[in-house]
Amino acid sequence: MQELDDYINKVKHLPPAPLVLPQLLPLLNQPDIDCSRVVDVITYDQSLTAAVIQTCNSAYFAGRSPVDDLQEAIQRLGFREVYQVVLAVSGARVLGPAQKGYGIAEGELWKHSVCTAVAAQLMAEDKGEDTSVVFTAALMHDVGKLVLAGALEGIYTKVMEETEQNQHSLLESEKKLLGVQHAEIGGRLLARWKFPANLVSAVWFHHQPAAAKPHEKLASYVYLGNMIAHFLGFGFGHQAFALRGRAEALEILGFSPDDLARYMIKTIEKFDEVQRLFGAMGEK
Repeated sequence: MQELDDYINKVKHLPPAPLVLPQLLPLLNQPDIDCSRVVDVITYDQSLTAAVIQTCNSAYFAGRSPVDDLQEAIQRLGFREVYQVVLAVSGARVLGPAQKGYGIAEGELWKHSVCTAVAAQLMAEDKGEDTSVVFTAALMHDVGKLVLAGALEGIYTKVMEETEQNQHSLLESEKKLLGVQHAEIGGRLLARWKFPANLVSAVWFHHQPAAAKPHEKLASYVYLGNMIAHFLGFGFGHQAFALRGRAEALEILGFSPDDLARYMIKTIEKFDEVQRLFGAMGEK
């Protein structure tokens, strides 16, 4: 743990902490949410307020007269929809910039993360899970790459050589060249940002979900969502970023390999819808 903290502490440019999300997450499990509490959390963030009102007034949700008041917008949309908007804006801020150390162009990590989250959410919905929590974990699963990107930028050639010559995975190359890897850094970063333990664990172990106990189901949704995103072409960087398959995630969730093909089709359809709603946010 100290090694991870030491590494994060020496990074010159940490990604901005999405301060609003840890405040909103505990409200997801409350049956009767006081709208004023949600207003209090996001009202001082101008871009979040604007995004909620804009979404409420969009053609997708329109049906009545336009709103210009945050509280009314929240009442019309409902808290879970508002949470998705806040998550989209916060995720775009953190994940949107280019990460040269990984060969990731601007917007690529955001699109990959959204596709992962959509796939994971669709699977969780069919299993009766809390889809908002699953979407959040999947969207944030690669946040550790934002920390490591700066260190990798100067040795990107070595990363390519290491993976090509030794057929190493990305995690193995990170560990060998830097002493840490992005999943554990991401989990520790979320812990420092005061995210709940289940999200921390799911991000930390999203490449080895069986190790995430007692949160192995959440980690498995993230793992399979990540795999589907890569299969659909929403990956990035060098070929070494390809995944090594693990059957354990399918077993933990009770899915078969054939189910993945079905969810790939559903993800494409849903991802297009999400892109229409939130795509512009990922490009800002």
